[in-house]
Amino acid sequence: MNIQPHIYLLAQSSENLAEETVKDTVKDTTEVISQITIEKIIQGIFVVLAAYIILRVIDKVIIWISEKIAKEWRLRVKQFLPFLRMMVLTATTIILLNLFLNLSQENIIAITGTVAVALGFAFKDYASSIIAGIVGLFEAPYSVGDRVQIGEFYGEVISYGIRAVKIQTPDDNTITIPHNKIWTEAISNANTGALEAQVVTEFHFAHDIDVNLVRKILYRVAQTSKYTALKLPILVVMEEKPWGSLFKLKSYPLDARDEFVYKTDLTVRAKAAFTKHKLAYPRVFDPKSAGAEFN
Repeated sequence: MNIQPHIYLLAQSSENLAEETVKDTVKDTTEVISQITIEKIIQGIFVVLAAYIILRVIDKVIIWISEKIAKEWRLRVKQFLPFLRMMVLTATTIILLNLFLNLSQENIIAITGTVAVALGFAFKDYASSIIAGIVGLFEAPYSVGDRVQIGEFYGEVISYGIRAVKIQTPDDNTITIPHNKIWTEAISNANTGALEAQVVTEFHFAHDIDVNLVRKILYRVAQTSKYTALKLPILVVMEEKPWGSLFKLKSYPLDARDEFVYKTDLTVRAKAAFTKHKLAYPRVFDPKSAGAEFN
């Protein structure tokens, strides 16, 4: 039995079907575009402006409320912000689609293929960031108010947008990081929605230091600081290094935003106690002086 004619006919019919589908899609898309008028464009501009104003008002109101209520509720209020922004943006998108495309079944089918191909090639990274932002709302690797490390950047999350997150660094710089970093970067979150975040303060001493005295001073410094959350644990750990002894004071401030003020307070007060007890710091190794001693 010769099957080659059947294969040829099948291939020919498939090709004709594909051509007809493309022609129908182009025709339907052209009809949709032809329905766009100046009046609709003006209405669309007003919708976008209204959405922008609403987003700005929401940002201001949520931030204002979060700063006026009790500290323990501040971060919980701020965490509503991404969801409210997402609702406004979703509603705006639906209104615009209905305005320009009428959202009928025929129009949706006509435009879906074209838009999908265009977005796939032209806005691949942008679409990936939006999807990651939506996933992030539910997985919550970070939220507004969290102190996070993303790649080389560390700071407080001050804004959660649909495409990117903004963090404020200790140098008071605002860094915008796209959400798709959650696919490839390790994200370190210091407080994960809690008001407190652990602060690690390091102190360096010579090998022959009085270990018990140093530990006693560090515990006292942490316990008497006005910033310390005494309900959370205070821990002093020690490591021996080639150059001397390393002590780490691990404790929690009452508010994670006071991280660097708290660390400064601990360091200043601890150094004053170390000076009072004449505790020795590590000696800097000088190759020239070491050579002179051997000569």
